[in-house]
Amino acid sequence: MESNELIKYLERKALKLRYHILEMIGVGKTGHLGGSSSCAEIVATFYFYWMKLNPNNPNDPERDRFLLSKGHAALVQYAALAELGYFPVEELKKVKTLGSMLQGHPDMKSTPGVEANTGSLGQGLSIALGMALGLRLDGRGSRVYVILGDGELAEGQVWEAAMAASHYKVDNLVAIVDKNGIQATGPVEERLSSDPLAPKWSAFGWHVIEINGHSIEEILNALKEADSIKGQPTVIIAHTIKGKGFSFAENNAAFHNGALTQEQYLIAKDELERLMQGGERNEN
Repeated sequence: MESNELIKYLERKALKLRYHILEMIGVGKTGHLGGSSSCAEIVATFYFYWMKLNPNNPNDPERDRFLLSKGHAALVQYAALAELGYFPVEELKKVKTLGSMLQGHPDMKSTPGVEANTGSLGQGLSIALGMALGLRLDGRGSRVYVILGDGELAEGQVWEAAMAASHYKVDNLVAIVDKNGIQATGPVEERLSSDPLAPKWSAFGWHVIEINGHSIEEILNALKEADSIKGQPTVIIAHTIKGKGFSFAENNAAFHNGALTQEQYLIAKDELERLMQGGERNEN
């Protein structure tokens, strides 16, 4: 694919992921709309282009590993896995129901394609570091990618893992911080700010890249740069919008884990369908 075609293709995939997120939440049920939709472009780029994956053999030892440390955003990962054929798309209708393979947080024993149980915030980077070290010991060229939330960075374990990854020069590990600025109860900067992020990660010995997390082009360029870095891990600080793609939910902490009214559901569906058909969102 030419780059413009690739970018358009991945933008359409991100919209499709948001559409699945909307359908999984539906009306009157709580769901993590905000944090799932803020990383849709990032997840789309990983799953539909960047990573080495084999949906027919989810445990292929040569695969790249993807971890969603902010496990409450599992809906966006479920949508990508279903689109790729790890399990039937129809399973998305059963999310968070008794006996479903798709629960509120990722479960590696229940869901093909999930690498680790996450959602107890702060643990994902440590798990990813262990995987990256294991791959290095095995002499494999696979890489490990892990998405963290910016509110999650208040967890001390994140920084212990960051320090260890730098010390051991783990250059097959890439962390992506979904910096949407809002956590469950409001703005991150008012709860426990971790800013300025770039100099912090740099001081811990990481190669730092900052991007617009909704720009496919910037995501791709950042991943290419990360691939070229030797002798240290890379962190991509992705500036995003909580609830991106849903006008009433953007930058709104109420939709970190909230329920949609029938009216909101219909507005969101109309907005997404317009965009998927190549039009513009109706702002009226």
